[in-house]
Formats: sequence, C-alpha cells, structure tokens
Amino acid sequence: MKKIKTGILGGAGYTGGELIRILLGHSQVELSFVQSRSHAGDLLSHVHTDLLGETQIKFSADWHEQVDILFLCLAHGESAIFLKENQLDNRIKIIDLSQDFRVGENTGFIYGLPELYRSEIAAAEHIANPGCFATAILLALLPLASQHLLTNDIHISAITGSTGAGQKMTPTTHFNWRSNNISVYKAFRHQHLNEIKYNLSKLQKGKEKAIHFLPFRGSFTRGILAACYLKSELSLDEAIRLYHNYYKDHYFVTISERNPDVKQVVNTNKAILYLEKNHDQLLIISVIDNLLKGAAGQAVQNLNLMFKLEERTGLQFKASAF
Repeated sequence: MKKIKTGILGGAGYTGGELIRILLGHSQVELSFVQSRSHAGDLLSHVHTDLLGETQIKFSADWHEQVDILFLCLAHGESAIFLKENQLDNRIKIIDLSQDFRVGENTGFIYGLPELYRSEIAAAEHIANPGCFATAILLALLPLASQHLLTNDIHISAITGSTGAGQKMTPTTHFNWRSNNISVYKAFRHQHLNEIKYNLSKLQKGKEKAIHFLPFRGSFTRGILAACYLKSELSLDEAIRLYHNYYKDHYFVTISERNPDVKQVVNTNKAILYLEKNHDQLLIISVIDNLLKGAAGQAVQNLNLMFKLEERTGLQFKASAF
C-alpha cells in the first residue's frame, strides 16, 4: 500500500512535537516535511529532544503541496489566514488543530470528534480538530445529550497540565509559578465553551441548559481531569448502561468501575469515564491526555478515518502510569 504523505505547518510546539512522534511511528505514513519559521534548518530532535535518534529530518522554512494531507499546528487565527492566502490543491486533505474552524455551519470543516461524527469524518476533506477541554467534556456529556437528558444546568470543574498553555513562556506557565500551585482561569468564559455548546446542541436541539465551567491550572505537565455533574433522574445502573451502549463501538473510550487517575491516560489516545450518583446528582469524571486525545492523537485518529485505515493504527500506546 502506498504510504500517505503528510506535512506539518508549525511543528515546533508541544502539539507539533507529539504529532511528529506519532507520525514517525505510523506504519502507513511518510512524513514529508515539518515547517517552522523560527527553527528552519534545525534538526527536529534539537527542538523535540525526545526524538533524538529517531529521525534526521530538519525543520523547513517553507511548505510544499506534494502531500496527501496537511496538519495545521498554527496559532489560533493563523490557520484561517494561511488558507485565505494560499489556494491549496483540492486533493490535499487538511486537519486544523487551531480553533479557527470549530464552530459554524459554513466553515467547510467537519468537527473532528470521532465519537460524535465518525461517518462524517470518514467522508471529509477538511477537519477541525477539537479543543482539549472540549474533548474531555463532550465525551462526558454526549451519551446524555443523545437521549435528550441534559435537562438541568451542568456544572464542570476541570484541571489541565501546563502543556495545555503551549510552549511559549508566560508568567502563569513558568515552572517556578506553576509548581506547587493551582489557580482558576477564564471562569465561565473559557473559549472551548463555544464548541461544547455548539456540538451538544446538535444532539439535543432546543433544550440547551446553562454550562457553568471552572477551568483550573494544575501543577503537572500533561493531562486533563474534568468533573461534570448535573441533576438526573437516571439511576446509576441506568446511566452506566447508557454510557456503555453509546461507546460500545468506540475503541478509545473506556467506562471505568473505579475512580480514574490522569496517569492512566497520559501518553495514550484513551479517554476514561467514571460515573457516580449522589442523591439526585449524576457525576461524570473524564480523563484524557491533553496532547494526545485532546490534540495530536485525535488528529491522527481522524487521519485514519479519512484514509479508511483501522482507527487505532499508530495509536496503541501504553499509559506512562508510574
């Protein structure tokens, strides 16, 4: 089988690094180029030191069209500018990892959450890869929305590791500040709320309830834990059965009988969900790796669907649970 030629625009960040790592080990992919304005001419392993000994590819200053699929790992806003300024060959598929095309009916992009839009992704030319918080939270709520059971306000507390803020150093991402610390940011107004609400409304039209979302910055590097709760008339057994039925054909989502830890998903494309019932409150805990299932891993999962490959190809990693 002819290998799928891939290119990456903006490959110097955390997400780009994880995408490179996955694609280098993908049996059906050939990595044609990785572009970076700031690191052109440098070995990939000089920036992503975990790749030492894995490749001799260097960052390129430019990109080219001799690829089958192009991953856009650009800053928010830059993907839209790039596609406006460059008329790409229609045969080139695109997966954008920014937030530029995630919301709206006329973007020309399919929202890349396979647990919601698998068949649409398989037929798509352009994919808008979901945000990391959005992935964790949507996976926690989709089964309820599918049965129009989001009938009460939803409360979410979610914490992310420092890699979720990107590689560029800021006062709140610096190690000395982040270590042994925790803080709330963008309370009730995080940018991922738009895509969460938009996609839940696709399943449960006309019954949208308020979503109260508190994001936390955690004192660890990678992973997301989202605790979502709402009033529900379902018994715990009914809820668990609903979740098992919804995700029975989705390889990367597991319903756990035990309260999960972030370490169970770090370095994997897995999502683990756990349910509890306390009086009338249904609690759903969702854990993912923000850089894999929340970004690069999910992007490769979408590539597999778009090219009719087995969905787990190149993504069967063991969690680094120690």
